[in-house]
Amino acid sequence: MSSSSPPPQTSQLPLHWGDGALQLLAAKAIWDPMRRTLLVADLHLGKAETFQRAGIPLPSDGDLATLNALLELAQRWAPAQVIVLGDLIHSRMGLTPALLQKLEALPQLLGCPLRLIGGNHDQGCVIGRLEQEPPQSLGPWWLSHEPDPRPGQLNLCGHLHPVASLGRGNNRVRTPCFSLDPRQNRLALPSFGCLTGGHPAAQGEALWLIADGAIVAWNQQPLTHWPDPCGAASAA
Repeated sequence: MSSSSPPPQTSQLPLHWGDGALQLLAAKAIWDPMRRTLLVADLHLGKAETFQRAGIPLPSDGDLATLNALLELAQRWAPAQVIVLGDLIHSRMGLTPALLQKLEALPQLLGCPLRLIGGNHDQGCVIGRLEQEPPQSLGPWWLSHEPDPRPGQLNLCGHLHPVASLGRGNNRVRTPCFSLDPRQNRLALPSFGCLTGGHPAAQGEALWLIADGAIVAWNQQPLTHWPDPCGAASAA
């Protein structure tokens, strides 16, 4: 391969933090191999129905596409559990009987327990027998919906819906990404839902861009400034 050839595309990239390791997936999810845990954030199920009640026509097939993508991931990785980092639901108005029925069947279809770290959009929603859990530890990771950095742990969170803007003018494109703030030890997941929007990642953050089924490391210079694993992170 010549030096001018583009890097090979990959559907996953490793992230090492102290003694812990994660796989960042182009499917907009994280795989924790040691705990066999699949993590996603911000599905916003029922968003179309919520907007439709407000007179805004959105197609109703977004939930099906989102759930099918989650099932495909579970089939690929065979997780011991799936954890949603908040905003499983968009609002109570979108929590229809049909959606509740799908969510009731979801653990059986996934082949493992489904857990939810409660998000701001989940508040006030009774999602069948699925309990909303508070932020918590999972090994070296601190799981939350909104950013919630903790000393000595890497905060995995949702809520931010990070996207990166590349190019200029008519050639400008936006793509979902993982965004890592090495000063806060915070890694934000891209939104998993098919009908969710995005917000620009902050300048100076390390990014992993997602496009065309591939994930690409981008702007990785900040990672060289991470402290040692006793208090923060290191990446490779």
